[in-house]
Amino acid sequence: MSTTLDRNAAVVARNTALNVQSRINHASVVASLKKGIWVYFILLIIEGGLRKWVFPSLATPLLIVRDPVAIWLLITAWRNGYLPSNNHFFAMVFIGSCALFTAILVGHHSLPVAAYGARILLFHFPLIFLIGKVFDKDDVVRLGIIVLWMAIPMFLLIALQFYSPQSAFVNKGIGADSLGGGFSGALGYFRPPGTFSFTTGNTQFFSLVGVFVVYFWLNIEQVNRILLIGATIALIAAIPISISRGLLIQTVLTGVFALASISRTPKLLGRMLGAVIGLVIIVSLLSNLPFFKNAIEVLTSRFDTASESEGSINDTILNRIGASILEPFVNSELPFFGFGIGMGTNAGARLLIGRSDVFLIAEGEWGRLIGEMGAIFGIGAILIRVHLSLKMLVQSYKRLKINNMLPWLMVSVSFQAVAQGQWAQPTALGFGIIMGGLTIAAMRLPGQERQYQQYQEQQYQEQKEQQQQASPTAGV
Repeated sequence: MSTTLDRNAAVVARNTALNVQSRINHASVVASLKKGIWVYFILLIIEGGLRKWVFPSLATPLLIVRDPVAIWLLITAWRNGYLPSNNHFFAMVFIGSCALFTAILVGHHSLPVAAYGARILLFHFPLIFLIGKVFDKDDVVRLGIIVLWMAIPMFLLIALQFYSPQSAFVNKGIGADSLGGGFSGALGYFRPPGTFSFTTGNTQFFSLVGVFVVYFWLNIEQVNRILLIGATIALIAAIPISISRGLLIQTVLTGVFALASISRTPKLLGRMLGAVIGLVIIVSLLSNLPFFKNAIEVLTSRFDTASESEGSINDTILNRIGASILEPFVNSELPFFGFGIGMGTNAGARLLIGRSDVFLIAEGEWGRLIGEMGAIFGIGAILIRVHLSLKMLVQSYKRLKINNMLPWLMVSVSFQAVAQGQWAQPTALGFGIIMGGLTIAAMRLPGQERQYQQYQEQQYQEQKEQQQQASPTAGV
């Protein structure tokens, strides 16, 4: 009898030890993956600075500095059973793999160009789901606080770039180009790129700042108030300093999403009114400063100039939504498998014709995808990205029911970045991946997820009872 009890006790002890070890291994793997995601994000922020100021002679190889991190993350996730598995993931990997071979066999025939283009779909796109699987809402909030800290020095840098000549050190271009890294703006001022290689990086960074500024004003107990006020000032001042219509539109859009959330979370109305009052006060104070007044004039001139050359802001938005989707069909006869993946990128153009200042296929993302991979694979990739964005939008809206508005605010920037962000440009690719991953991760908070599941079950039961009441009574 005692032998049997001893044997059972030994089995229980062994199983307990295995469970403890399994939890330890799980925690270790998750911690490693989280560190890798943080490295990916930090490299995204400093990549341009490395290429301009620190290692200008290595500007070209640093173009793919985040690729080894992405590959390591996927391999580590695969070896430990954390690799995401869903239809979006498998379909995009299939398209990317097919496009890689068709580009080499019947496209431009360049392995380096094909590999450079395919890495977007094979190595980076899956990270959206890995970030969403490994991170949770608490991780997104922690990253948001770091973003607020980054916003203040980033604003000081772009202000210095704005008021400095293009020959100044802070305005060095890629590879320490003395012509400067700014892009044409208005009234003799150039759009500053910040730490990024191009001005779009600065726009996307402050768009992300806008999400967290709005979120923390509505959840002020989660952040230091002085930090939040400083980041808010940096964001508002960065809009005219950046000379970016896109940043202004995106910031307004995030505000609209916040207002739209009131219908699902009415208790935030008071906080939202307080945030609006604070915003008015900050804008009023900034309006008295000469540097801000001057920047406003430049941004206004930029709007006028762009309206003359590109049409009204509505026309610009419609053109960007179209993403040059018809260019491959209009400009030339489109091969069935396209001209080859990677050919539409600036790096691909440099490898193929020795120039990176031209678009060999299309400037817009959707046009590039179709031109590179053909109508079937190209439209397939577009549909995957659009469907993922729509799914994030719907799921984020549902989370408002359990008072989780962070994914809803995050999708205000991630929707476009995932659906039609210009992923041929490495910085835009990085922000698209990070924003998409953070949107999914923000939905994951164990207690709230259980609450959300209970809410879904309650809705199902109510619908079932309504159907039973509406149906005829059995036997009548």
